[in-house]
Amino acid sequence: MPVGYVQIPVGIAGPLLLNACEYSVPMATTEGCLVASTNRGCKAMYASGGATSVVLKDGMTRAPVVRFSTAKRASELKFFLEDPLNFDTLALIFNESSRFARLQSIQCSIAGKNLFMRFSCSTGDAMGMNMVSKGVQNVLESLQIDFPDMDVIGISGNFCSDKKPAAINWIEGRGKSVVCEAIITEEVVRKVLKTTVPALVELNMLKNLAGSAVAGALGGFNAHAANIVSAIFIATGQDPAQNIESSHCITMMEAVNDGKDLHISVTMPSIEVGTVGGGTQLASQSACLNLLGVKGASKEYPGSNSRLLATIVAGSVLAGELSLMSAIAAGQLVKSHMKYNRSSKDVSKIAS
Repeated sequence: MPVGYVQIPVGIAGPLLLNACEYSVPMATTEGCLVASTNRGCKAMYASGGATSVVLKDGMTRAPVVRFSTAKRASELKFFLEDPLNFDTLALIFNESSRFARLQSIQCSIAGKNLFMRFSCSTGDAMGMNMVSKGVQNVLESLQIDFPDMDVIGISGNFCSDKKPAAINWIEGRGKSVVCEAIITEEVVRKVLKTTVPALVELNMLKNLAGSAVAGALGGFNAHAANIVSAIFIATGQDPAQNIESSHCITMMEAVNDGKDLHISVTMPSIEVGTVGGGTQLASQSACLNLLGVKGASKEYPGSNSRLLATIVAGSVLAGELSLMSAIAAGQLVKSHMKYNRSSKDVSKIAS
């Protein structure tokens, strides 16, 4: 029952020089300093030759939970699903649900007489939650023939895990698993970021690594990855709630080239994005995807648009991490927020 729209200011950060290509990154946010900060990180990366990003893994997951009368019976289905001799048959049944869905693996976990089955599959350029759910439904219906005593409790048993922080996503990945890196020269660190390489390396170790460990963080070994992920998600029509697992990120910094330059990387195992379906079809969000050159489905290479979007998200996170960490190291954090945060007057001008 739509009644209208809530306006959120959209800014452009960039150019983001990533894998030798330039991107203007749309960011929807009410935080005045965020776009400016990410833009500064992009500037530093550009002046140092840009960043490189690689998609390590691509597979959406869904994990139903079923129950048997005994744990022994549940284990029999577990062994059946994990037997390589049965995989081709199960994959054929799963893949019939879609032109793009292709089953990659099934991972099982037992809790008493309850069995959790984590299906992972490729989903083309769609984020793929509905696609993988349809495939799982097909498999469950087929399994019911050989396991008539199987009681399907739910199509999702949280072993997926969707819209919640979970170690399985941090370890196994969900959606696109991406790593992005750049080398920032000593001169750029000094002139653009207003700090030093040793100061950044020390701050990253104590804040992002040790500090997060002291806090008992799960996938939160970064400065503010969720800031950039959320802003791009809202601008491009992604599911904002999936920011939770999509922002899993570990930021690493190291002095290289005889200690003069900075090597920085972000590793993000569960970026969940799509370029078709859902909110990507809305006019404004579609325009933002078009700005990045990833709108719609790739006919020549299915899945390539969504993978490219995931690398752009990671590259933008790298820029955001670089800039915020530099502001903290230089003692500029409070000053910059006071300067760039929008007053109510500024926001009303944008809205009008």
